[in-house]
Amino acid sequence: MTTPAPNSSKLKIAVGIASAGRPATLLETVTYIENLQPHPERIIVCVPGMDDALGLANRESVELMVGPRGLTCQRNRIIEAASEDMDVLIFLDDDFIPAPGFIPRMAAVFAEYPDVVIATGDVLADGILGKGLTQSEAIHVIETADERGEQVTEVYNAYGCNMAVRLAPIVGHGLAFDEELPLYGWLEDIDFSRSIARYGRSVRISGACGVHLGVKSGRQPGKRLGYSQVANPVHLMRKGTMSWPRAMAQIGRNILANTRGALLNDSAVDRRGRLNGNFLALSDLLMGRASPMRILELSQSSNREMSSPSIAAKRR
Repeated sequence: MTTPAPNSSKLKIAVGIASAGRPATLLETVTYIENLQPHPERIIVCVPGMDDALGLANRESVELMVGPRGLTCQRNRIIEAASEDMDVLIFLDDDFIPAPGFIPRMAAVFAEYPDVVIATGDVLADGILGKGLTQSEAIHVIETADERGEQVTEVYNAYGCNMAVRLAPIVGHGLAFDEELPLYGWLEDIDFSRSIARYGRSVRISGACGVHLGVKSGRQPGKRLGYSQVANPVHLMRKGTMSWPRAMAQIGRNILANTRGALLNDSAVDRRGRLNGNFLALSDLLMGRASPMRILELSQSSNREMSSPSIAAKRR
């Protein structure tokens, strides 16, 4: 790749983090990002309540805002805040640890290639595939990783744990994350990637590296996520941001993984709960009532069950 354009430093870069229910993880990640050099012009954090961001209220370098609960809703509030004066917004999960060169590498590519509208970096290790990683383990992975080349390659969609977007086309075309994908927003990254890709290139940037811890706390119960694993691809297929073959393949992989995990008694993931949710969504699909928003009803049902004296007694 050629040397970055000299105007790369003129791009204003913000980091946006949507978080809920994981204040310790959020604090640790934000503290790490604050210490990166060069650091982003703005660090914007959106949480559903101040208890979700304990320790951050008095950080001068952090812009803390409260928004409706749900990844897509919170990310939309971050877009609104960043679009005032920023050029590029880098969405990071609250458990994604970027390598020191991650932000400058993203900035250089967005400056050199004006047609790039969305980009994702290389994930050196992903704790979501296992029991999860600690920040110290992530830093060790980053420090001992082999040096990556500087390639920019086309990609179908960005990975939501690290996703950089150019704000001009978002503002110009009124783009937003789909708030009908509630709570964890399963596949919101594919939906948004394919929406913005109509206006430019979607790429993976080698050399922009990091580690996804895959922290398990604060994630949806298995049943709700399992429902989303079926209902959300169908929703995207109907919208036209996911092809029929890709949606069916996604659903099939999820059901097979959950079936295998349930049979093998996978202790790291609630596979039985996910499989239950898979089949509930398939049943709803056959009855014509499948919708991503249905997990809010499942959430209310779960809360009622947990507050029931008989259930509470069984839990103790």
